[in-house]
Amino acid sequence: MYKLIIRRILFQFDPEKIHYFTFSLIKFLCKIPFVPSVFKYLYQVNDKRLEQKLFGLTFKNPVGLAAGFDKNAVLYNELANFGFGFIEIGTVTPKGQSGNPKKRLFRLKDDEGIINRMGFNNEGLEAAILKLKKNKGKLIIGGNIGKNTQTSEENYTSDYKICFQGLHPYVDYFVLNVSCPNVDSHAKLNDKNYLIELISACQELNNKEDKQKPILLKIAPDLNNYQLDEIIELISETKIDGVIASNTSISRNNLKASKSRLDHIGNGGVSGKPIKNQSTKVIQYLSDKSNKSFPIIGVGGIHSAKDALEKIKAGANLVQIYTGFIYEGPGLIKKINKAILKNL
Repeated sequence: MYKLIIRRILFQFDPEKIHYFTFSLIKFLCKIPFVPSVFKYLYQVNDKRLEQKLFGLTFKNPVGLAAGFDKNAVLYNELANFGFGFIEIGTVTPKGQSGNPKKRLFRLKDDEGIINRMGFNNEGLEAAILKLKKNKGKLIIGGNIGKNTQTSEENYTSDYKICFQGLHPYVDYFVLNVSCPNVDSHAKLNDKNYLIELISACQELNNKEDKQKPILLKIAPDLNNYQLDEIIELISETKIDGVIASNTSISRNNLKASKSRLDHIGNGGVSGKPIKNQSTKVIQYLSDKSNKSFPIIGVGGIHSAKDALEKIKAGANLVQIYTGFIYEGPGLIKKINKAILKNL
């Protein structure tokens, strides 16, 4: 029903506008007394065998929602009804910012992908905290954090520390987003020495808390083997808790969309099916080369249960969806969880 009817209607409208319309619709529907129970019946798979213990946390199932969908922690309580095992909010920056100029979100229908150059648009740290105070404890919440666009180089770490301290009481794990192609300062944020400085600063804050929260690093799918070796060394040196592989890609290889269409769209990160294989290769390389020495959350191009199982077989401990959720609908979560049970 979703792909035959609902998606066809939604895809008639501007992607960013329909995103917020859908948020409002889900919010409204979940206020109707019986509707959350209907969603749970249709989409949730509750089975103890799906539980995953990782980073000292117990995930009720290994299928999560990637950052970028619920940037401002507006809908996580309602989205929990669709069967996710965890939801990652953000990217959150210290101050609210509007992001890049619109139009900045584009569907690649023939490729079943998306190009975005949102630019960390979000309402800021304080707004996220207010929303997270309404957490009903339905599932694990991750906090994806970044820096403000206007922040000068010498203050990058300060931005991450502000977000880390502010969100610490309200999220279950943290993700340092240093790989988004839609913000400036890629060079510094991907420099190994700087990453050691950034991770160490967050770990120092973490160690001062009564309860430490896991810290993960989100990396790009475009890294070469030398750069991936550096990531493995970085994890070994800093003892960071794990990696999310991967973010969106700047590559335009093997897309069905025409050159003129891509030229018209311009810059932005590609997500969805076009990056599925590259994301899986990154997971496989990290897992094999490190001898599975750290946890990996696999994300990128998961549009089916088969795609998710490929990520897990490659070395992912958990998986996240985003673009697949938009193209396939909430039934995808149930299909993945059922396939995992079948393949236990």
